[in-house]
Amino acid sequence: VIVDIHAHFVPQKLLDSLASGRVSFPHVELLHDGDTFKLGFAGGPLTRPVNPKLREAEGRHAWMTEAGIDMQVTGGWLDAFGYELEPEEGAAWSRFLNDHLKEATEANPFLAPLGSVPLQDGKLAAVVLRELIEAGHKGAMIGTQPHGSSGNLDDPMLDPFWEAASELGAVLYIHPMFGCGDPRLADFAMINAVGRGLDTTTAVARLLFTGHFLKYPGMKVVLSHGGGALPFMLGRLQHNAAIHPGQFADPTEGFRRLYHDTVLLDSDALRFVASKTDATQLMMGSDYPFPIGDMAPCDIVHKAAFSELDTSAILGGTAARLFQLDGGCDGAHG
Repeated sequence: VIVDIHAHFVPQKLLDSLASGRVSFPHVELLHDGDTFKLGFAGGPLTRPVNPKLREAEGRHAWMTEAGIDMQVTGGWLDAFGYELEPEEGAAWSRFLNDHLKEATEANPFLAPLGSVPLQDGKLAAVVLRELIEAGHKGAMIGTQPHGSSGNLDDPMLDPFWEAASELGAVLYIHPMFGCGDPRLADFAMINAVGRGLDTTTAVARLLFTGHFLKYPGMKVVLSHGGGALPFMLGRLQHNAAIHPGQFADPTEGFRRLYHDTVLLDSDALRFVASKTDATQLMMGSDYPFPIGDMAPCDIVHKAAFSELDTSAILGGTAARLFQLDGGCDGAHG
């Protein structure tokens, strides 16, 4: 079974519910003009338009078939997670997203859902995480900045969330935010090309130094885009810990517990990431439907020329086991 673990989905029915007024949130704004939909949260700027490919399943399935993919593990869209909302409204919004994503993926069994949590409040995030796991989500996709454009994942406020994730054995997919806060990235489309990787690198390096992956060993954590620059900077992180004895957790030990997607677009880079962790901790991903993603995601795995066993694990075996993909297609146990 071939599994794409990095994809995004905002079901059209969710937007239609907002546009019709059947459902409303005090501090969520929807701009709807023809086939254009944009969201706004807590008086902030509107999101980018919700890509039509992001909203439907039929074209997605056609692309999957063409790319040789059997199943897709899909989270929501980071722009729409609503971390800027006040906690209670943020929790209600997360539940709304999760209900629609679950309904849409149940109607399309080639898709498996990753829910969202109100990361702006650790206690509520823990509650919603439990709810979404019980509802059948395969885990949660979370952003790197718990207040939308600010904050850190190692904030003690989030300890209840990390504790719940570890207790539940939950899969957490850490995904960068769109705004990375550096004006030098405004040109050359560098927010996507460079900023996303920097965002992951910074957020997760903090978690490595605080020892979160060692303190909360029950959770399984997946990083986007091959882990950003982390595999390539691991020596520097380790040296930084060595020259500050007793102050930081061992970053290499924490890093070894992480999983990574393959959205690197360079087979040599993918082999290097495998050398710093293990091929069984890599999983094929596309970042569908965004142009910066890999729209032929199986190719990089084959070009990297892993062993037949490792290739099978990366293309789907590890994902089937980690995400417990046992309902969408036959034999999906790696």
